[in-house]
Order: sequence, then C-alpha cells, then structure tokens
Amino acid sequence: MKYIFREDLFTQKAPKISVPIARRMMCLNESCMDPVPLVKDSFSRILQQTSINRYCSDISSELQRELAAYCGVPMEQVLFANGADDMIYHIFVAAREDRESFAVSPAPSYFDYKTFANEVGMQVRFLDLNEDFGFDVDRYLAMANDPHCKLAILCNPNNPTGNLMKTEDVIYFIEKIKDKPILLDETYYEFSKVSFIEEIEKHPNLILIRSFSKAFSAAGLRFGYAISSHESIRELRKVQTTFHTSLLVQAFALAILQNKTLFLNHIANVIALRDDLFTWMQAQSGIEVFPSATNFLSFRVPQRHKEMSDYLLKDGIAVRDVSTHPLLKDCLRVSISCREDVEAFKTSISAFLRV
Repeated sequence: MKYIFREDLFTQKAPKISVPIARRMMCLNESCMDPVPLVKDSFSRILQQTSINRYCSDISSELQRELAAYCGVPMEQVLFANGADDMIYHIFVAAREDRESFAVSPAPSYFDYKTFANEVGMQVRFLDLNEDFGFDVDRYLAMANDPHCKLAILCNPNNPTGNLMKTEDVIYFIEKIKDKPILLDETYYEFSKVSFIEEIEKHPNLILIRSFSKAFSAAGLRFGYAISSHESIRELRKVQTTFHTSLLVQAFALAILQNKTLFLNHIANVIALRDDLFTWMQAQSGIEVFPSATNFLSFRVPQRHKEMSDYLLKDGIAVRDVSTHPLLKDCLRVSISCREDVEAFKTSISAFLRV
C-alpha cells in the first residue's frame, strides 16, 4: 500500500512519555494537592449555569475576563487552550511555512519543542547552553536571524535545568528579533515570580506561555494559555479549532481562578520546601544540586545516577532521569510536591548515600 500521509511522518514515532510509576510520583513536576475538594462548591455553581448540551456558554467570556484580570492584560491579549502543550503546538502550526522552516531552541530545554516541530513538519535547531546554563545570546541571534528560522524559543525558568536566564540577555534577544514570533515559555512563572509580560507592548511578536498544570495543581485538567499582543492572538486563533476547549475544562479553570488565593498560598509552601531541600542537598556529599526557580530540583550524582534512581524506585519514589544531554550528565530531577514526599525522598537519599 502506498504511504498516504505526509512523507516525513513515515519515519517518525508517535509521541510517548516513559516515566517510572511509583507511590510517590516526584518525576513529572506535578502537585500532590488535589484541587477538586478546594473548588468543588465553585465548580458546582458554575456547572449549574452551563448547558453541556450546547457548544457555546457565557462561561467562556467569563473565564476570558478572569484570566486576563489575573494576568493584568486586556481580554483580547489572552488565548486559552487544552494545556500549554496544545498552545505551543498551535504556535508551531502558525509559524511553519515550508519544509525549510525551522525553529531554534536552547538545549537542554523542554523536550516537546522537538516533538511539536516534528508533528507539523518543521525542523528544530539547538544551541547548547553554557556551563552555567546561560546562553550565548549573539550565537543564538545568528541562528534565529536565518531567513528559514520561523520561530525562536526561550524557556524561562528553563526545564530541566531549573534556572532563570539573565534578564539582560532575554531583553537583548527580544529587542533584536522583530520579524518572527518569539515563544517565551513561562510555565513555571508562579514559582519564579519573573515575567516579561511588560515587553509585549513594545514587542508584539512576543508570546508568553503559561499553564494551570504546575502552579494550580491541575496537570490532568489540560488548561494552558498564551499572552501576547492583540495582533498575535488574532493570528493564533486562526489555527485553533472553533470549539477547542471543553466547557467542563473551562468551568473547572474558572473555579480555580475564583479560588486562586488557596493555590497561591500552596505555591508559597512549595517554594519554601524547594529552598529547604536545596539547602539540605547541598550539604550531602556525592550530590551536586542546581539552584532552581521552579517546583523541581535537578541534581548530579556522578557515576551513580542510575543506581540512585533504581534505589529510590524500590523505595516507592519515582524521579526523572534528565541525563541525556552532556550538560546534564549523571543528572536526575525531583519534583517538589509536598512535605511528606520531600521527607521520604530525603530519608531514601540518606540511606542510599550510606551504601
């Protein structure tokens, strides 16, 4: 049978996530806090006003208003979708022009940038980060200024390194790129408290991406959004389906925003846990832990990272192996979820280091 789909799809593999499964899932940067009990009353009230038998509902515009208010921008500068991944994917769809089109991304960074590029028939070229996880802004500009580059990406804070890029480097890069979209991934914004949202007014090609998966404890909800200029949001709408986000998802997202103080308090607790764990890990012989502005810590265990990962898994703790890039050789990543998980992680690490 003749292959009937896009030619480059034939050699690609379907996207698949492979992570260990354990009682304590500290591998996917999820929250251990279940949002359902916190917002169930608000969610119930919203559902009573929502006709699921209809395509359209007033809650869509209400959610748009609440989301824009939370971000501090006009309604027309926000666009939501089925998770940050869905929003990023549609940015790739909008940016691709032909087979020569490519995106640029630092490395190591979020692995699905490459996934989405492949899915839309776009290439992606990487610039390795420096030893301190910063980036050579002039080299990156040279790559981004190639006429076939149609999308420039920065992840801040970066995943999986956890660090914030230097503000002056990000600003310099944004100011130099005028003729193509810049995707600035701020998925971990609530943990870093750093955003470049004020740059949108001066740079309408700048698109910020945020998520409810991390800060709002709703990974399974699949709700994310973009913040950009009115012009960029208008163009991105053109590549979304008409009814792109379930009314049930919208209702739950609205309930979260109506109770956002509960989640913001939880974020503060996670940040404190992260900082305490970072200090503790710094004191452990045989571990190199990296500073983080996210809800995770990446750390190096020279020559023993696989052994440690297996040991933790036997103890019911799943962490993420992020060692594929040379800069993260022998590295693991642990999510900061709740005190109980963190204490169990510390106990298990202490036992491993005594072996």
